[in-house]
Amino acid sequence: MHTLYGTPLSLYTGKARSYLIKQGIAYREITPTTTHFRDQVRPHAGGQTIPVLETADGEVIRDSTAIIDFFEAQSARTSGPMPDQVAEPLGPRREFVARLLDVMGAEGLMRPAMHYRWNYPQENAAFLAFHFQTLVPAGMDAVALAEKTMQRMQNAGRAFGATKESFDLVEELYLEFLFLLNEHLRESPYLLGYQPTVADYGMIAPLYAHLGRDPKPLAIMQQRAVHVFRWVERMNRPEPDIGEFPALSAEALHARQLADEIPETLINLLRHVARDFVPETLAACQLINNWLDVEKPPAQLALERGVGMCEFAINGQSIKALAQPYRFYLLARAQQVYDESSEMAQADMLALTDRCDLTPLLATRLSRSIGRENNQEVWLAANLA
Repeated sequence: MHTLYGTPLSLYTGKARSYLIKQGIAYREITPTTTHFRDQVRPHAGGQTIPVLETADGEVIRDSTAIIDFFEAQSARTSGPMPDQVAEPLGPRREFVARLLDVMGAEGLMRPAMHYRWNYPQENAAFLAFHFQTLVPAGMDAVALAEKTMQRMQNAGRAFGATKESFDLVEELYLEFLFLLNEHLRESPYLLGYQPTVADYGMIAPLYAHLGRDPKPLAIMQQRAVHVFRWVERMNRPEPDIGEFPALSAEALHARQLADEIPETLINLLRHVARDFVPETLAACQLINNWLDVEKPPAQLALERGVGMCEFAINGQSIKALAQPYRFYLLARAQQVYDESSEMAQADMLALTDRCDLTPLLATRLSRSIGRENNQEVWLAANLA
């Protein structure tokens, strides 16, 4: 059996956990506090972050996206509720949108996730303290060490742009996002139909651990967006859990996938997310490319979480946030789908991005590619002119 080292509190663990559950992959979850993890797993993990997967064969994989990639690369799985069902949707437009939603969820919703976790201490403090204390190894001062970690994470929230000046804007954007996502999930059990895809796994990361579990945002979700809340439940259950939706035959499900259609409710959601995601991505790309020109990091150097603060405007309000190369590691996957598609498919994708105000993302690329080596995201060699 595979072992997932993580915690219910962790945003990125939520992405990997949901994938393992919905794809029917047998696993157990353990907090990263054991001596086995410290002595046998972490030395091979390539970093201090979670989640980390230790496979049944003893292979160690760090990072939720890498964990999903590992299983998606296997051609056959014969157990679970969806045997041999991979997380890639059929059709180039759907795959392109799925990849966009993956990065929009895992990276683009970081600001409201951090805001609602750390800026409502009256509602959240006791809940968070309990969970952070469970991450302290036995024999150590759990209260003091948890408090220190919580303070560090609260500071990280400000680095993501969740500051006192941006509170109102962050909440305005999130509540509209929640409304639009709720309207979409009113008609569809998953983001792209009747089966979960990488779109769902990217979005569940912030919408479970932070926004669908911490007391303050959980109450908002339950009160204002019951269909989103049901999706969060559904994404953490092995059964389809779609009883409120009409039953479809296998033939009808397959026909829907082949149609490669993007519903209007999802277009509305993408158009809204673009208001925040596009200006931040453009600003971050420019700052990181300037940093690459100056620093010229050697090939195989591990990525930093951020390389500086970029500034951009949303609804006329200026926000500063950490420019994070990992965002572009995920975004490149959507761009690759576009690059490798036929001219006809590219035209369809371009028409879609034009409608959603997302077209600038097709050309927003770092001057250096990012790969993985020894469980780390690393800079690849510079392209020769």
